[in-house]
Amino acid sequence: MKTIKGPAIFLAQFAGDAAPFNSFDAICQWAASLGYKGIQIPTWDARLFDLKKASDSKTYCDEVAGIAHAHGLTITELSTHLQGQLVAVHPVYDELMDGFAVPEVHGNPKARQEWAVDQVKRAARASNHLGLTVMPTFSGALAWPFLYPFPQRPAGLVEAAFDELAKRWTPILNYLDEQGVDAAYEIHPGEDLHDGITYEMFLERVNNHPRANLLYDPSHFVLQQLDYLDYIDIYHERIKAFHVKDAEFNPTGRQGVYGGFQSWVNRAGRFRSLGDGQVDFGAVFSKLTACDFDGWAVLEWECALKHPEDGAREGAEFINAHLIRVTERAFDDFAGAGTDDAANRRILGLV
Repeated sequence: MKTIKGPAIFLAQFAGDAAPFNSFDAICQWAASLGYKGIQIPTWDARLFDLKKASDSKTYCDEVAGIAHAHGLTITELSTHLQGQLVAVHPVYDELMDGFAVPEVHGNPKARQEWAVDQVKRAARASNHLGLTVMPTFSGALAWPFLYPFPQRPAGLVEAAFDELAKRWTPILNYLDEQGVDAAYEIHPGEDLHDGITYEMFLERVNNHPRANLLYDPSHFVLQQLDYLDYIDIYHERIKAFHVKDAEFNPTGRQGVYGGFQSWVNRAGRFRSLGDGQVDFGAVFSKLTACDFDGWAVLEWECALKHPEDGAREGAEFINAHLIRVTERAFDDFAGAGTDDAANRRILGLV
């Protein structure tokens, strides 16, 4: 078994225009002061990271890594969640999704998609420059607006959507393979890859591509009432990244999984700071450890109630408390009788 690394923190929810969240050096100092050992970088946030420069210059990447190291931090992964989302967008979401892209491609879905693909590839090159092997991302979605089968979906509609999704991602996955980087798809609402079955549908269409892997985040499974522990048993060989995020689901006679168009505070299912939700993280860390996951435990903070800085502070302590330093010997070795093939055969009555 291997020991999970951590604690680390995803910087996306903390980056801002005020110090210490408005520059890479300052936010690194802040994260380190809370006890974090790793940082996951959102590649779309130019206040923290210049993706174009990073993809073109190993020297720049060395400088960025050096800033992190000066604060005792390791860069765990480069995230392309927002860019991956734009690899496939149903037209109903065009105007909303434009906000994830640079202004130059707004109102032009074809140009936006080309920009997104280039961004993901640039992040793969930058990851290579940094010596990273995993890139968290989203799959994007063409079939999501048809999630509920009413009105009845035309035969072949979902299959056509997944065929197209695989067609768009296959060359990207091949490029990631050239760079030695795994795509770690976060299974997430709003994506065509939103549970195990849809991941399998996609995986089949990309011919079980070795780079089409997973980011594990149990919070999304709580909100859709999917067994997040069984999921580890099924897909552990494909899990390459881990977001430590909590959630709770408290259905009432008025609302359930769909949430009734309510705000996050008033939804039956909502994200919570670590320890305030319903995820059994003792079981999660135990299963991942038993399955030899040796990546980073990365806090992704989202909570409808608590202040983010309190969530970050508590998150480092929470992850530290759940990390399992794996044993190097069996607990009952003291009672062992050694190994003796001849004795084993005698015990079994074979001689």
